[in-house]
Amino acid sequence: MADDTLTEERLRAVERPRTASGTRRRRRAAWVGYLPYLLPGGIAFLVVIGYPLVTNVYFSLFKWRGGMAPLRWNGLGNYVDLMGDDKFWTSFANSAAMIVAMVVVPTVLGLVLAAVLFDYLGRRFGARVSSVLRATYYLPQILPVAVAGVLWNWILNSQTGALNEILRGIGIETPPNWLGDPTTALPSVMLVLIWVQMGYPVVIFMAALQRVDPELYEAAELDGAGWWDRFRAITVPQIRPEIFVVTLTCTVAALKVFGPIYVLTRGGPESSTLVPSYYSYLSFFDKSQVGYGAAIATVLTLVIVVVAVIILGLQGRAERREREGI
Repeated sequence: MADDTLTEERLRAVERPRTASGTRRRRRAAWVGYLPYLLPGGIAFLVVIGYPLVTNVYFSLFKWRGGMAPLRWNGLGNYVDLMGDDKFWTSFANSAAMIVAMVVVPTVLGLVLAAVLFDYLGRRFGARVSSVLRATYYLPQILPVAVAGVLWNWILNSQTGALNEILRGIGIETPPNWLGDPTTALPSVMLVLIWVQMGYPVVIFMAALQRVDPELYEAAELDGAGWWDRFRAITVPQIRPEIFVVTLTCTVAALKVFGPIYVLTRGGPESSTLVPSYYSYLSFFDKSQVGYGAAIATVLTLVIVVVAVIILGLQGRAERREREGI
């Protein structure tokens, strides 16, 4: 018996390295098989993202006015100057307002609207009604930024804007200069961004609700659960992955928002609506401070990466807790 036991142990000791080497060979073969599919994406990543990012970081280490002007080594000087730049910090403070306007408010309202369209209007008036309303909410997303800017400039114009004409009609002789006053410009831009962004979470959440078993809602309704109870106990837990996706994508969009600011206010008045992406643009093209603009863009990229990693980490932690709870 002792000899048999020794023999089995020797066989397992011999087979163990063979199994490990076989696993490594299979993994190498799998990577070789995937290479033709990964290569185009890798090349596109290097061309579209990798090379411009490295070039931007390189220019941020110089003082350069662009064109044929000479490059002057500045090291981390541009980044040191940023730390003492009040406009730079103002632009990031305004980014917090952009996150409220493009992430917090649209996500919360979009979740409620999607639940109402799916669980209330869709069940009582049919899927066609909810589809029409969903398309209506999504319409601002497909409008070009220039068109949306012209529309809201017409509404918010201090002299001939539709909103101020209505206010004058009800007796307000001096209505606000919505986009020209530092106290009202940022809230006005936030309102426009909420209007533009609202349809995106509504569409994503309604698509997610399509995979939720309708019997869950029917059973909850038979048990006497109201709309809010069904929303809290069924809707939100069932579409939590999509909530994280919307939060991540909208946060990235809010941090790098450019078009609406360019069309509506150009960062003014008095930098009240200035954001990092537009400040980088001004440094590049208006002030011919290419190195400084590149430094702003580099810091913005790092902030976006850090925020994305944090949100993905929170999503992974929530999914692990859900699996452990199950």
